[in-house]
Amino acid sequence: MTPEPQHAGRFHISPFIRVLAVAGLCILTISAHDTIAMDAATWHDPSPHRITFVTVDNGVRLEILDWGGNGRALVLLAGYQTAHEYDDIAPKLAAFCHVYGVTRRGFGASSRPDSGYTAQRSAEDVLQVIIALKLDHPVLAGHSFGGLDLLTIGAQHPALVAGLVFLDSGDDPTLPSSAYGVAEVDTKRLPASMTTPEPQPDHSSFQAFRESQLKAHGVMMPEAELRQRYPVNPDGSVGEDSTPKWVRDAIFAGIQKPKYANIHAPVLAILAVPFPLDEQFRKYQPSTADERAAMAQKYAVAEAFTKRTVQDLKAGEPNAQIVTLPGASTYIFLSNENDTVREMRSFVAGLH
Repeated sequence: MTPEPQHAGRFHISPFIRVLAVAGLCILTISAHDTIAMDAATWHDPSPHRITFVTVDNGVRLEILDWGGNGRALVLLAGYQTAHEYDDIAPKLAAFCHVYGVTRRGFGASSRPDSGYTAQRSAEDVLQVIIALKLDHPVLAGHSFGGLDLLTIGAQHPALVAGLVFLDSGDDPTLPSSAYGVAEVDTKRLPASMTTPEPQPDHSSFQAFRESQLKAHGVMMPEAELRQRYPVNPDGSVGEDSTPKWVRDAIFAGIQKPKYANIHAPVLAILAVPFPLDEQFRKYQPSTADERAAMAQKYAVAEAFTKRTVQDLKAGEPNAQIVTLPGASTYIFLSNENDTVREMRSFVAGLH
């Protein structure tokens, strides 16, 4: 698995008046076998979605996945992936919502312009999708930089959304490590079992690639997500990631400080947290007091990060619902699918 880049915290990750006036919105419908990086002759995306495109800016179209469903609209926003990362969980969410997914500019089948990768512009893109699809007070759910989209829209246009769901996201990506009030971990002091280099994924086939993801990370991406990003070689092996580094760099360069106090919309945050320290001691078997101290410091850093994220999310919405999942992957919708579906169902049911 290609991990989300790690920055100061977790994996990172003018008002919108003009966005309402952008002209030329259009929606184009295509079949799933027309999307990029799909070998239609031998493989078809099994996820039951319809694929459309929405024009959000001059010459910029975003891929929209529509899984259908009944009830309130739910819009899933990805980070450094495409909306196909939700291919497995979305049909389950469609049992109580009409589910859409948005692939941000620069990734997968969406346009890859030279500019427009700031947090502000990304949020405007999402608003354009909401307007084009005529979604009435949707729930927005975001992972990684998708969470920054939520923070921006929630602070600037809270009345346009019914609720915000942060999928192991919602932290302030502008904060330095020093802002969390704990010393950084000296990774050289950690047990060797915690610092083993990550093995390279098996590129011999997509199934082998996914299985190596599962072994290394405990989760694996839907095959459609991989096929959006990795070309298929003539021998059926997996090519190199086709998303250029400059796109990722541009997104991170365009981050902005969230205005948490301005978010007055219902919030659900489902956060991945480490296993309790005693469980980690049993798993990694530190052999010296120095290793145990380093592990305790690493745990304290994670606790401080979570505490600050929760504090920030409750600044504008004191009744924000916080759910922590010990040992979960940052891709909680993959590692803890049932928990995620359950919490989102309960959250949506409680909205006005």
